[in-house]
Amino acid sequence: MALKTRFTETFGVEHPIVQGGMQWVGRAELVAAVANAGGLGFITALTQPTPEKLSEEIARCRGLTDKPFGVNLTILPAINPPPYAEYRQAIIEAGVKIVETAGNKPQEHVDEFKKHGVKVLHKCTSVRHALSAERMGVDGISIDGLECAGHPGEDDVGGLILIPAAADKVKIPMIASGGFGDARGLVAALALGADGINMGTRFMATVESPIHEQIKQQIVDNDERQTNLIFRTMRNTSRVAKNDVSDQVVALEREGATFEQVRELVAGVRGRVVFENGDQNHGIWSAGQVQGLIHDVPSCAELIHRIVREAEEIIEGRLARMAGRRAMAEA
Repeated sequence: MALKTRFTETFGVEHPIVQGGMQWVGRAELVAAVANAGGLGFITALTQPTPEKLSEEIARCRGLTDKPFGVNLTILPAINPPPYAEYRQAIIEAGVKIVETAGNKPQEHVDEFKKHGVKVLHKCTSVRHALSAERMGVDGISIDGLECAGHPGEDDVGGLILIPAAADKVKIPMIASGGFGDARGLVAALALGADGINMGTRFMATVESPIHEQIKQQIVDNDERQTNLIFRTMRNTSRVAKNDVSDQVVALEREGATFEQVRELVAGVRGRVVFENGDQNHGIWSAGQVQGLIHDVPSCAELIHRIVREAEEIIEGRLARMAGRRAMAEA
């Protein structure tokens, strides 16, 4: 059985399960494995050092799957921003038909993608931003609760409230993100009004994930408390794994540190080394509270098929029995 939703129909995938863009992680081998299992995976554009390298990564992914996949383009403010328009053009020229956008003011990119027949899924951390993206003309929303890894926004609203609040107002397909890692989460998201789920941290701990085995095992070993929220004082909150470096950043922020005073600690290159050499304390790396629900390192196919199978069992078993008992009681 496949769970058909507005999301699967709009984006042309078998299962309502998405592997969102993740810096240093969203590479061809992971994305193709998700696609081959019936989910929707996203290559992370800015993991690639140049637009030309992104084109090569897209081609590499095409060599590994004939199923739909997408590319994530995250637009963030920077002193020296990457050439977003060139990355966008590389995506369009490669013939990619699904893009996940995130970050600030994506209107220019949304317009250009739509002009070329590309479907756009935009990540939001609030209802107001979701409605703004809907007005921009995107095809779907990923609504991210406070539990998520990476940037949860500044409103501190968890998924249990944020998802149904968004579902009450957003008219286009919407997937839920932040804290999802198993069938229970998928069923809950559908019950709350979403059309599927986005998983990041859960896909980091898979066979095909291109990160060091020690980091995968660290995610399995960690519980739901093993994250820190950094950059809170700078109103650019990011949820990362709790380790020596993120503990130090939190302590420095409490003392009033500026970004310049923590810049070296949070450098992206240090996080990349974590994934490459397996030293979890070398730098900052993103991970969500869902670590507490991750207990193994399966293949992407095993994970996706397990989630779908167990979701069906919950819907047709436990919930159906509850509904059946109520019907009998009312008869």
